[in-house]
Amino acid sequence: MQFVKETSDRLRVEWTQAMGHLSTTRMLAGLLAASALLVVPAAAQSAGPRLRWRPVGNTSLATGLSSNAGGPVETVWFQSDSSIAARLPGGRVFLTADLESWRRDDGAQPPAILPDAPAAAVAPERGAKVRAGRSGSNIVYAAGRHAWKSTDGGLNWTNLSLYKGESILGGAIRELAVDPSDEQRIVAATDSGVWFSTDGGLSWQGLNDGLPNLPVRRILAAPAGTRGVVLGVAQSNGGLTAVEWAPAQKLGWLPASDEPLRAEAAAKRQLSAALGSEITAAASNGDSIFAGDVNGKLWASADAGRTWRSFAAAESGARVERFWLDPADRSFALVALSGQSGQTPGLMRTLNGGGYWDDLSANLPSGTVYGVTADRTTGAVYAATDKGLYLTYADLRAPAPPTAWQPIGAGLPEAAARDVRIDSAGNLLLAALDGYGVYAVLAPHRQRAPQLAHSADYAVRPAAPGALLSVVGARAATVTAGGSAAPVLAASDEESQVQVPFEVTGDSMQLVVNAAQGRVVFGLPLRAAAPAILIDRDGTPMLLDAFSGAQLDLLNPARPGMKLQLLMSGLGKVQPEWPTGLQAPLEDAPRVTVPLKASLNGVPLRIGRATLAPGYIGYYLVELDLPDLLDSGASELVVEAAGVESNRVRVYVGQ
Repeated sequence: MQFVKETSDRLRVEWTQAMGHLSTTRMLAGLLAASALLVVPAAAQSAGPRLRWRPVGNTSLATGLSSNAGGPVETVWFQSDSSIAARLPGGRVFLTADLESWRRDDGAQPPAILPDAPAAAVAPERGAKVRAGRSGSNIVYAAGRHAWKSTDGGLNWTNLSLYKGESILGGAIRELAVDPSDEQRIVAATDSGVWFSTDGGLSWQGLNDGLPNLPVRRILAAPAGTRGVVLGVAQSNGGLTAVEWAPAQKLGWLPASDEPLRAEAAAKRQLSAALGSEITAAASNGDSIFAGDVNGKLWASADAGRTWRSFAAAESGARVERFWLDPADRSFALVALSGQSGQTPGLMRTLNGGGYWDDLSANLPSGTVYGVTADRTTGAVYAATDKGLYLTYADLRAPAPPTAWQPIGAGLPEAAARDVRIDSAGNLLLAALDGYGVYAVLAPHRQRAPQLAHSADYAVRPAAPGALLSVVGARAATVTAGGSAAPVLAASDEESQVQVPFEVTGDSMQLVVNAAQGRVVFGLPLRAAAPAILIDRDGTPMLLDAFSGAQLDLLNPARPGMKLQLLMSGLGKVQPEWPTGLQAPLEDAPRVTVPLKASLNGVPLRIGRATLAPGYIGYYLVELDLPDLLDSGASELVVEAAGVESNRVRVYVGQ
């Protein structure tokens, strides 16, 4: 989903001027800025680097506190210029002078000497640290389970963080610092990040937006349908909690169901009891179960745990971190281990259900492999390590010597890669970086096995006359579809986008691509319509207020009675007929001919018009009228064309 074709400023200005009198213009101009998948008229095409990583979401948590939270912060202090410094786990230090942007400076150090608190000061709770703004001042603060302030030298205290039995700062105060130049400016380091006050603790604001301190440990799910990326992030108690970057919201990572994490923890406890060892990783595929312990020992069962075989992966110092299983082959597994050295493997493979494991580490750097994923069709194996992200192509079907690894993290922040995952379609590669969150890129292995998908949402579905298709992993020179020439609208080494000719007929279609890899042939069903709602790279639908042109999301929700405009692909033939590969006219755009229906959470919506999108190739503009009565909250929108449903997208409704 990284194949982004952005309109040049010149083209955008010219086009907006030409269409300034149309409400459609407002809608599509907004899409130009918001969409990561939009195929624009021919001029704006350029090839980028081989791997163009992009961030997914931000690095803060929307936990219901007054501001976004982050991960634990070890300590904070004020620099001599009153800028704020925060030291994160692992020794990384970041500074902010404007309370918005952070820059890394690991050489920054806290003051060696702090002002003495008044001798009469008594800590308000056991173990609390008492901090004075300047020597001799009667204003002192304290940091413990809560933040405290005293104006009489520490004889009496006011709790600055307690509200309705909870801390508004999201946990215990690890450190509290006072600006020597202004005793009302204080900053606190807590389990949930950095918190700042300019009025002596009467009000607080989080400084966690932009601070790379998201303690991501797992990628629990790749985006699919109305679900976004789901992560497991570390908690101060050492456990994990689930969060999601939900489509159509831009706030932060939202709490998600912890049920998968709880089920995994329960399975490891049960296996620890059954196997008599501390199980640190486990995975199952039908009756096949794989488990590994804190000392690098592996177990495998083919009969749901009734009998086990074991294997010593390492003599000592290795911890089993993660398994990757092939859903189609219960005898195959990959396992990631920590503590790799010259004598200790970091990544191993079994082809026979755990009877024997062979070492695939080869030239992986010594250290820890936290996560692994693979594509067995191409032999691609991706390893997330404490030294970054690595890729190799191996024989995953038969015993073979290990192959050389290459780093693929160029362009990513320097941080440990804690997990790696491929989406269900095999097109998107996700990498979790400690502190920095999640990054995504079109999976490099796709260039060895190109795949055909719909450009609107990268799903695999039948084709339709006029639909936009993406050949993922191939630079197309020429394309034919159903025997007719199909225009190539954009092409790079990562992906090419083509339009199915409007004149194709029949029940199936063969798409022939002449690419750098040679001649690639795809066969797929052909339908009168194959509807797809255009979504951006994070799953937000291209849905706008028809009157203001503003894109709808959590912060700007749809409202009852509103007229919406939606961009789609795959709605089939139009009337009057229109040439393939040509931009739709700005006036009197051709109309969709197949019957359309739309619903929001099952509530039917009136469709005002459905035409080719003016000025665009292969996209359709659909106008929807919302009823006057709608329930608030997250809803699902679906469009049906010729009896075929589109992808379901998330829409937020307000009042």
